[in-house]
Order: sequence, then C-alpha cells, then structure tokens
Amino acid sequence: MADAPIDLESYHDRLNRVDPYRLNGRVVQVIGLVIEAQGPEAKVGELCHVHVSRHEEPVPAEVVGFREGRTLLMPLGEMRGIAPGNEVVASGYPVRIGVGEALLGRVINAQGEPIDGKGPIAAEARMSLYADPPPPLSRRRIDTQLELGVRAMDSMLPMGRGQRLGVFAGSGVGKSSLMGMIARSTEAQVNVIALVGERGREVLEFIERDLGPEGMKRSVVVVASSNESAVMRIGAAFAATSVAEYFRDRGNDVLLMLDSVTRFAMAQREIGLAIGEPPATRGYTPSVFALLPRLLERAGTSTRGTITGLYTVLVEGDDMNEPIADAVRGILDGHIVLSRELAHKNHYPAIDVLQSISRLQGELLTPEQIRAAGIVRETLATYAAREDLVAIGAYAIGTDPKVDYAIAKKPEIDGFLQQGQTERSTAPEARAQLELLVGDAPRY
Repeated sequence: MADAPIDLESYHDRLNRVDPYRLNGRVVQVIGLVIEAQGPEAKVGELCHVHVSRHEEPVPAEVVGFREGRTLLMPLGEMRGIAPGNEVVASGYPVRIGVGEALLGRVINAQGEPIDGKGPIAAEARMSLYADPPPPLSRRRIDTQLELGVRAMDSMLPMGRGQRLGVFAGSGVGKSSLMGMIARSTEAQVNVIALVGERGREVLEFIERDLGPEGMKRSVVVVASSNESAVMRIGAAFAATSVAEYFRDRGNDVLLMLDSVTRFAMAQREIGLAIGEPPATRGYTPSVFALLPRLLERAGTSTRGTITGLYTVLVEGDDMNEPIADAVRGILDGHIVLSRELAHKNHYPAIDVLQSISRLQGELLTPEQIRAAGIVRETLATYAAREDLVAIGAYAIGTDPKVDYAIAKKPEIDGFLQQGQTERSTAPEARAQLELLVGDAPRY
C-alpha cells in the first residue's frame, strides 16, 4: 500500500514566517522598578527574558515602553540578581496564559502557573492577556437575569447575564463575604475570581472560608498578592478576563469577579510613574484611565456565551467620588454601595439600596416587581429623612401617613434585606417575598 502524500504547504508557510536572525539586547541600567536595555527588537506588551546567569532561570519581563532608543522592561518576578550586561531575549509574542477545563478548581498566578500545590495544569490552548473587547454591534442585548442568590440584589438590584456591576465600599465592610456568597449561590456555570493586590494571608482565608469547597469546584482563582510586582498585579486582572473569555467562547455563562479595580489602578500608576508619565488626579497617571475601559469592556455578551462582571472598588475614606470610583462608575452598568453605617449595625450584606442602582432593572423585572422595589426605596428614604426625629421621640404617630408606614415597615424591610452567609435564596423566592412585603402599602 502506497504511503499517503504529505502536505508540506503549511510547513512552508511557517518557515517563511521564521526570522532566522534575531537581535538580542543587553541590560544597561536598572532604576527603581524599570530595567533599561539596549535592544532587543520588541513591541510594547511583548514578553522578554533576562538571562541572569547560566545557573539560574531567566527572569521574564514585559516591555512597557521606550525612551531615547532604549527598551524599558518591568520584570514579572524578582528584580534581584539582574546586572548591567545581562542578555535580554525577546520572545516574539505577548504575555500569554494557558487555558483549559483543567483550570476549574485551581488557584493560579498571573502567568497561569498553579500555586495551590496540586501539580501542573494541562493547557488546551494559550491566549493573550491583552485581547480586544468585542465590537459593540456583536454584543447581544441583555434581557435575562443572572440569579446571584443574594435577596437584596436579586429583587432590588437585578444583574443581567453579561452586565457589569461595581461593588463600592471602604475596607472591612464585607466585600469578600459578599463575593463568597455570590460565588457559592450563583447559577453561573463558571466563576473566575481575580484577587489583585490582596494581603497574602487573606487569599487562603477567602478560598476556605468565603468560597468553600462548594464554590471552589466550579471556580478558577487568579491571585497576585500585594508583595508581587505591579506587572503581575495588572496581569492577574487581564489573565482572569482571558480565562473568562475562554469559558464564555465554549458556550458558558461566566461570572467574573475582580477584587479590586482600585489596586489594579494603583499597579498601573506604579508603572506609569516609573517610566516617566506625569501624575494627574491624586497621582494617577493618564494611562490608568486609558486602561480601565480596556479591562472592563471585555466583559459582556457574545454570540456564544456571556461574561457577567462584578468589580469591587475600594474607595478611599469612603469617598464615593474619588477618581477611580468616579471613572469606574461611568463605565459600568450599575453600582452596589456597601455602607459602613449598616455594617456597624450588624446589617449584612451591608448593601445600601438607596445609593445603589442597576441600570438594566427595567429590562429584567416586570412592572409589578419594579413597583414593589420602588415602594421599598421610597419607604427607606422616608424613614431616613425622619430618623433623627423618631430617635429622640419628637415625631408623633399620626402626623404623616407615609412616615407612619415607614416606621411600621422598617424592621420588616431590614429583615428582608439581611441574609446569613450560608443562607440560600432564589430569585423567584426573593421577588415573591418583596411583593408580599409591600402588598399592604397604601396608595397616596
């Protein structure tokens, strides 16, 4: 039997694209966080390797800019050991991450390497960290609610499949606990969770306490703790988004959670200042505000699946109008505000429904459900306006029917909005409870 002919055409094409001569570079100097090299021929975002010595692994570094004919690189790992004259070799491709079904249940770093001690991960493909957002007209309209398992959100602040919401809060108000509740209870098929700039001790705490084995088995956790380089912290956010895109393109509804956008912005500020960008508002460089939409716009709907994005924003001094909070709020499709005042009253999750909004509420709820949510907001606002008078006993019952109703209903509403860490709630149950709660509301 004659051998089948071998098709060499594809190999010819590959050989024609090979550059047999590649110029390498040399480290000239290291200043602060930046390596300056003479050469190599590389592009911004390209991965290079700095060869420290024959006996050590090369240090991966990313090209972040150019200055006066020199290449500026920032290492993904330790700077220690790098010296003038070290060889710099360009890889010819941008920073990429291995993706595949084997990522489920695993904890990885920004380079896709496992850090959970469970052995190597078999990658089915490799994806660039810095993909472009989908074109606007390729995005399907968002008209289906994603159940999160949190009563206050499913009934009052619904989240659609492919929507992007921000969780705005100061430190210690319950962001991680809320993320854990959602990861365990959501109907999304896959969770991708990025922990950017977290304290090292909080990572295991979040995985074991907040996420738990139940949430972990359908989750991928990408970690870059606060002690890691700025490039790694930024890379973790983009790596998590690339992983989410992989599962979305396989037809899944993916929930992407990033904690936090603020630390992502701080990492980009470090890079910008290190390469000579001028500081702008509160020291943030222009590249920070250019990078935010490139990250946040990658979530959304596609023809195959959806990425629903939940992004936490750590507000400085509980100032909801600080630069990063203001910029992120303008990009996203709604925001959830966690109140320190509610947390002090042991009201968890500490969601302030009066300051929070989902811009797709009208697309996701029926008119009756929207009316019920509106009554709750109006009742809470009425009570808040008279709370001081009620507290000191200066308000007389019967003076104003609206205030009377608010005083009577406030404990029931608070009880509805509060939820235990392990308490289960479905969206239909939450909406039915809400309509029953305000069914006796008078019409004024």
